[in-house]
Amino acid sequence: MKARTPFRPAKKKTPPVERAPIQDAPAASKAPPAATFKLQKLLAQKGLGSRREMEALIAEGNITLNGKTAVLGDRAGAGDIVRIGRRVIRIHAEEDLPKVLLYHKPEGEIVSRDDPQGRPSVFDKLPYLRSSKWIAIGRLDFNTSGLLIFTNDGALANRLMHPRFEMEREYAVRILGELTDEQMAQLTAGIELEDGQAAFTYLADQGGEGANHWYRVILKEGKNREVRRMFEAIGLTVSRLMRVRFGPINLPPRIKRGQWMELDEKETRRLLSLIG
Repeated sequence: MKARTPFRPAKKKTPPVERAPIQDAPAASKAPPAATFKLQKLLAQKGLGSRREMEALIAEGNITLNGKTAVLGDRAGAGDIVRIGRRVIRIHAEEDLPKVLLYHKPEGEIVSRDDPQGRPSVFDKLPYLRSSKWIAIGRLDFNTSGLLIFTNDGALANRLMHPRFEMEREYAVRILGELTDEQMAQLTAGIELEDGQAAFTYLADQGGEGANHWYRVILKEGKNREVRRMFEAIGLTVSRLMRVRFGPINLPPRIKRGQWMELDEKETRRLLSLIG
């Protein structure tokens, strides 16, 4: 299935990817430069861990703020310097936008930094961040390809992933065989899985040749291997699975497998406005 251009983002990328246009979005107003925020909140937003994890590091005396051991209750703002061990985290002005990166995951990569089996990781190909880390928004299993979104902002990641926001996930699915009308009704009405009921909010026939048939499906949740398990529950095997959209972002067709691109300022503001 041909992937559609998303809200059509693009930026400098490696390997090189041709830039895609995007319409302007209203610029967000700047926050007061003198604003300060709880230290654990700022560090969590940089993707260094949860707020609780950051609070624990502060309580244990493992974080310094401007050269002094940080304590719970400390606040930081633009210009402050935080250290966690040897790692230096510089706090910039609040108007600094989060980094957002789109990656076209191929089959054969895991969405994890550590793997006992030593398999290739999606994180191996991402650009280095000096004072934060990339957070994967949602996961794709080892044999699934398609759109992965990364950010260095924990709040943005939560806004896109938390079940209460019901962000749509759209997939192109190839199965061995063809769905009957009854099976299509089952999949949209609801299939009982071991971890609860699951249903497609949209299911459309995309045609096919020979034993393989393509469908387009949309979900509003992200249970582990959910699409595959739904088809398995009615006796059908998924032979290929590709995520083509997550929330308001479609996988840009110009990003080939294994390539990434980072959203620029306008594209990031556009995304933030779309998700409220």
